[in-house]
Amino acid sequence: MKILIIEDEELAVRKLSKLLLDLDESIQIVGTCASVRASVAWLNAHSNESAARPDLILMDIELADGQSFEIFEQTSVSAPVIFTTSYDEYALRAFKVNSIDYLLKPIKRHELEASLEKYKRTHHNQNGALAGKNETSSGVDIDALVQQLRQHIQPADYRRRFLVKHLQQWVPVEVSDIAYFYSEEGVSLFKTVHNQKFSLDYPLDELEAMLDPAHFFRANRQYIVHINTVQQVHPYFNNKLKLILKPNTDDEVLVSRERATDFKRWMGK
Repeated sequence: MKILIIEDEELAVRKLSKLLLDLDESIQIVGTCASVRASVAWLNAHSNESAARPDLILMDIELADGQSFEIFEQTSVSAPVIFTTSYDEYALRAFKVNSIDYLLKPIKRHELEASLEKYKRTHHNQNGALAGKNETSSGVDIDALVQQLRQHIQPADYRRRFLVKHLQQWVPVEVSDIAYFYSEEGVSLFKTVHNQKFSLDYPLDELEAMLDPAHFFRANRQYIVHINTVQQVHPYFNNKLKLILKPNTDDEVLVSRERATDFKRWMGK
């Protein structure tokens, strides 16, 4: 089985590739693309090459330069598609039909295995009839399904403020005023841009899902940082990155080697 991976996070590509090969050693990753532009170019370049033409495409919805739906508007996609996404399961449940599948991130081994099995059941017994523009070999109209999917996906409703306790009262703090969240002895806290310190009842894992990833990045297990808080980025041992934040922190804030590429891409957007 030949698979094309369309995903803009390098770490996610490596993990997905490993999962695929662990599930089936005969799988061949024929290409990886990190953007709409690169995906369109790759598909156009390999449209007439049977050796490289993918049997299946794993496609992230959010790419470095836009949503992957734009790919379908710019070129013909004849292979079945499995979307990978962080969107809510219920908004996408209707699309587990017609050979279009989706996987919620982080992708779990058993869910990927189930999607591959669904692909095999659906496509390995097809009669090989030629597909039309943006139809799969089973005759599924991808354009129509993508349009329907696009209408169902709404922008994520990220937190705008937190209500926190200060002295004997509760005060609202706008998320835009928060410099970074961090964990200290099992307690979640944050500092504002004015160096005020508050505690929260949410663990960092839950907070990460509440925050707009365009503005906040999970640097490590202890810190989630706002993009405007990062004052300097220094190379560190073992290809890690050391962040200098404002307000200053009591700890060294390091970005792991595995997350360094994603962090630099995030900072550069």
